[in-house]
Amino acid sequence: MKRLYVMMAGAALVVALAGCETMNQITEGVTGIAVATGQLSEEEAGSINRTTRAVTKTFEDITPEQEYYIGRTVAATVLMGYRPLENGVLNNYVNRVGQSLAQFSSRPETFGGYRFLVLDSDEINAFAAPGGLVLVTRGLLACCETEDELAAVLAHEIGHVEKQHGLRAIKTGRLSTALSTLAVESMKTMGSAELAEVTKAFDESIHDISGTLMNSGYSRKLEFEADLCAVDILRAAGYTPGALVAMLENMDKRWEPARLDFAATHPPPADRIKELKRRGVETSKDTKPERSRRFRAAVGAR
Repeated sequence: MKRLYVMMAGAALVVALAGCETMNQITEGVTGIAVATGQLSEEEAGSINRTTRAVTKTFEDITPEQEYYIGRTVAATVLMGYRPLENGVLNNYVNRVGQSLAQFSSRPETFGGYRFLVLDSDEINAFAAPGGLVLVTRGLLACCETEDELAAVLAHEIGHVEKQHGLRAIKTGRLSTALSTLAVESMKTMGSAELAEVTKAFDESIHDISGTLMNSGYSRKLEFEADLCAVDILRAAGYTPGALVAMLENMDKRWEPARLDFAATHPPPADRIKELKRRGVETSKDTKPERSRRFRAAVGAR
């Protein structure tokens, strides 16, 4: 399993390297420093820059397929720390709700399709990996009192996928560090062996990238952006947008700044509630009888 993960990490991170829009500028700046300090010759620095430009040209943008494999790598990292919940009824239910919501996002399809999985953890948390892999904990589901509130959680995570927030983190997280290491340590003309060093550097960086997503979370701006996406998705899918506010109120009751779960990866619920209400979204516990029956039957099976 670990060997497979490392292989996936290497491929995904070379893609992430290639997708960086400012890679040439970053690399040239790093190699310039290395030349100035005598660690690289002008010829060696030029070789690094030429190879980087070649890689960038080959993968000018991260394609949907590449995004999918990056997302798989990130999700694999999360699953190294969290066990999937072995509950077919609940997982199928969460998937049905999630798949339905995804069709109302501005990005209803991804290369590998959306996938939703419940994690067997009391932590209150959720992770949206690039490409549509959404992982939610048992503890977060326990905060949901209706299907509409569950839909709000999933719609928020779909919003992260829709806006490609995960890719933003991957592109900017550790690229400069990896490139700096490569530029300072490479002392010969780059060829296939040196390109393998790029892969190695990013193998070692994937843990840092995933750690950023799991431990520090997205910025406040991106969390608010995902909330607004969720409101649009909920409204289009026939759910009550105010269910997102109700869900955040449930989370606010459990808010402890020292917690290592959602308190570490999200802005305070009160701040998100204030932002939503400023935009005219008020709390709502409304739901439909059929949704209540479905919710009790599936979530009660935990």
